[in-house]
Amino acid sequence: MNANSIAPTRRAFAFGISAAAGGIILALPPISSFAAQLVGLRDEPQGRDPSEITAWISIEADDTTIIRVARSEMGQGNFTTLPMLVAEELECDWRLVRPEYADPAENIARDHAWGDMVTAASISIRGSQSYLRKAGAQARHMLIEEAAERWHVPPDECSARDSVVTHDATGRTIRYGQIAEAAGRRSIPADVPLKPPEGWRLIGRPVHRVDVSDKALGRPISSDVRLPDMLYATVSACPAFGGRLKSFDASKVMNMPGVRYVVAVQDTAVAVVADSWWQAKKACDALPIAWDPADGKGLSTETIRETFSRGLDASDVAIGRRIGDVDKVLSGDVTIVRADYEVPYLAHTTMEPMTCTAHVTGGRAEVWAPTQNGEGTLRNVAAALGIDPSKVTVHKRHLGGGFGRRGLAQDWARMAALIAKQVDRPVKMIWTREEDIQHDYYRPMVLARQVAGFDAAGRLIGWRVRVCGSSILVDLSPDRLVNGQDIEMTNAFLDEDMAYDVANFEVGYVMRNTPVPVGFWRGVNHSQNGYFRESFVDELAHSRGQDPYLFRRGLLAKGPRSLAVLDEAARRANWGQAPKGISQGIALVECYNSVTAQVVDISVSDTGELAVRRVICVIDAGHIVNSSIVEAQMEGAVVYGLGAVLYGQITLHEGRVQQSNFHDYRALRMNEMPQVETYLLSSGSKYSQEWGGVGEPGTPPLAPAIANAVFAATGQRIRTLPLANHELRHGHGK
Repeated sequence: MNANSIAPTRRAFAFGISAAAGGIILALPPISSFAAQLVGLRDEPQGRDPSEITAWISIEADDTTIIRVARSEMGQGNFTTLPMLVAEELECDWRLVRPEYADPAENIARDHAWGDMVTAASISIRGSQSYLRKAGAQARHMLIEEAAERWHVPPDECSARDSVVTHDATGRTIRYGQIAEAAGRRSIPADVPLKPPEGWRLIGRPVHRVDVSDKALGRPISSDVRLPDMLYATVSACPAFGGRLKSFDASKVMNMPGVRYVVAVQDTAVAVVADSWWQAKKACDALPIAWDPADGKGLSTETIRETFSRGLDASDVAIGRRIGDVDKVLSGDVTIVRADYEVPYLAHTTMEPMTCTAHVTGGRAEVWAPTQNGEGTLRNVAAALGIDPSKVTVHKRHLGGGFGRRGLAQDWARMAALIAKQVDRPVKMIWTREEDIQHDYYRPMVLARQVAGFDAAGRLIGWRVRVCGSSILVDLSPDRLVNGQDIEMTNAFLDEDMAYDVANFEVGYVMRNTPVPVGFWRGVNHSQNGYFRESFVDELAHSRGQDPYLFRRGLLAKGPRSLAVLDEAARRANWGQAPKGISQGIALVECYNSVTAQVVDISVSDTGELAVRRVICVIDAGHIVNSSIVEAQMEGAVVYGLGAVLYGQITLHEGRVQQSNFHDYRALRMNEMPQVETYLLSSGSKYSQEWGGVGEPGTPPLAPAIANAVFAATGQRIRTLPLANHELRHGHGK
């Protein structure tokens, strides 16, 4: 392989191209139990990597410290923050740390030594921190024990810092690299104390990211994979959801420059394989294809909306949360507030369209994948090809954006494998942007109906929510359904992620599935339900003539963590003291063990032109690992969320997506980017959930904060998105 190729890990079993380029390297035998993910256990196998101390850590003779990363890097900083957790307890020199992906096949072979490799739901830090810190502490303990034995002194007389063990009494020192091989043969302690937060030297610092230079040079990105004799593929999939391939005439393009193959991909797509991607793309454009729309015929945004609207009154409701007796209190002598809301389908539009490189030969498959789920890619490729998972090697690559698109939805990996199966050389498949937008797993279109009641004293005593839309879990994760129902569709209204105290409350979901594929999007169900909830809370406040911030405070008497975040956002934004011509909106959403509040400053001109001037973000994610990455994630969430709020919508006619590229599915432009101020609260051990997510929590509050600011500016209540569909005017009324 050349410099742009990714080499196999020293432990991976390589074949085909990897074997030819880098030799065959035998994998380590598996460890004994799943508990190894927590304690870093491994057998003492023949051919053990001599630098490996535990499954997570290898230290080479020159003190280079390899820390393995099981999660994926897709711009959120995992290749930096996860090694920081290990390095903090390991007490290694951060300058000598080199992150390396754990191999999915090896993870299976070693009985999941690296645990869960899924990167979704902001799980990386909050789901890994305990065993990663423990792995670092275990390795440090083993290194100290080895040094102490050589010096014939008790281990508690020794300390470690910056990849050096020191005997405190005599000042003797020894480098990690000098003792790593011997330390790796020692027993791994089951229980080791971890540093208290006040003892951290690395966690919490704004450490520079380690992946920036590689990304700038295109080394680990899937679109930049280069392999010997590689061909390129692009695809044309059935434009109508629920449709299928009828026929195609390969003879019309086989004589075009560079074209090598034209192949069907099951009954849903056709791929053209050529010497270059552009040649493949031009031939694909010219290829005559006949499609059968099948179930897509008659499917449109309007018909889906009608189905979902009827669902809001249906009786087949799955209750996500129920407190008290809502029906009783809302039927009494109360003042009722009602509102219906709607959000459209949204695409992911990752910077890098769907891509994957595959080589299938000799009953084996080798895949270079930008995946949020390395094991999922491996198993999906194996299933698509009908081979045992042990016959598949997956080389994880950094992602050019994920947002949930490259997680459980592995259509892109299966397609690449099925194309490569019909070709005698490695194939890099890259979708066009049009294919990417028109064949996504979209954030669901969802309708919501909310009804609330106030008693004679003006107290909010009842609140009922109904949401209707298609379930993400039915296709992508049916094991998470509860009695066949997708309760996760009510997220943002459940116990764990709504701190508002209402005596009588109920949220229910009505499932109505369609042929339109839906999937996880940044913030998942919190992104639409946060908009429904926080916009309606704003409506409730104004219905009582109360300030929206103060109204929320009154509902948070039993939610001190959320209250602290809300108060900080209002303080930082100078709530209620905006300059002339500036209107403010506020919103609060709890998700992924974090609490985020945002205040948005906007202006609306006399001609209805909206400008978002400033976004104040306050997040309490418990413990912060890298403050600069958290700030970057909040800024990225604003960019991503604001484009969706202002412009984002996927519409359908006859089963076909009407949008095709950034000219009609707008992203935020540079001149539209507001000032973003991020403030971090660290509740630490004050609350039971000390570690929260960061990648997703910044998105859900943005839509309601902007909608609430628009109401403050114009008196116009925004109950459907995007804002581009509304004509804004001052004094437009409710």
